[in-house]
Amino acid sequence: MEIGNITTVTEFVLLGLSHNPQIQEVLFVLFLVVYLLTLTENLLLLLVIRADSHLHTPMYFFLGHLSFLDAFYSSVIVPKLLENLLSKWKTISLLGCFTQIFLVIFSGAAEACLLSVMAYDRFQAVCHPLLYMVTMDRKVCTGLVAASWAVGMGSSLVNTLLLAQQNFCGPNFIHSFVCELPPVLLLACSDSYVSIASILTTVGVLGFGTLVLLLGSYTCIIMTALRINSATGRSKIFSTCSSHVLVVTVFYGSGVFRYMTPASGSVLEQVLSLQYSVVTPLLNPLIYSLKNQEVKAALKRMLARQPRLTF
Repeated sequence: MEIGNITTVTEFVLLGLSHNPQIQEVLFVLFLVVYLLTLTENLLLLLVIRADSHLHTPMYFFLGHLSFLDAFYSSVIVPKLLENLLSKWKTISLLGCFTQIFLVIFSGAAEACLLSVMAYDRFQAVCHPLLYMVTMDRKVCTGLVAASWAVGMGSSLVNTLLLAQQNFCGPNFIHSFVCELPPVLLLACSDSYVSIASILTTVGVLGFGTLVLLLGSYTCIIMTALRINSATGRSKIFSTCSSHVLVVTVFYGSGVFRYMTPASGSVLEQVLSLQYSVVTPLLNPLIYSLKNQEVKAALKRMLARQPRLTF
């Protein structure tokens, strides 16, 4: 659309992962399978937590919200990716792109906060076991989850509104398979200093702020575990927390690096985007269920009850 002598972009073109039709077909099948597995795993974990009274504890309350967030995050990214792999014209409207950016930032920020809340929960359980159920009561847990969602909503709203103030006059090619803030800002014709400062501040405060909380919580947990004389007790503590540490490492390692480095459209950036938007939601429920005896036991109990169900 042309206004005066300025051409205003009304849609973007997502260049995606490959231009080869044969490779696109293979990628379509691959990501479709990954997406279906992601939804199945996360929704199944949600169902198990909901159905089994043994899992009605703060840790699994937070894990249920993490599973929902992972399923939601994957649904923001993968359906459009699948559509573009089969489409000749890989376009997305300006509104659609801004909406996807809003949801991506919301999901990432909320998950960062939720992961730090889960670390705090483990800190209370290990370091203050006698006061755990009093400290982490239903009201506190609900408030922490609500705060995580509110921070995600606020962060995404501020950064998306600032992005919407930018002028886009061309080119309109995004070197990615998804609309994310860094590659879209490269296409802005106006001064994007405020938007860049905003996203760096968001990543700095949320990324490194929550990381400090995580490191502080796990430092205290490790110190407490080392003071326990029983090898079985130490093993139980490390087994409970190791799955969370693995999830945190994968999420922060890819997400923070992606948003803290200048966008260039490189293969590495594509890989990092795939890591935290497609691979991480797939792996999280596997990590928590395979390394968690309580989840596996609850799943067995639920499956054992299935034959006795009548309709």
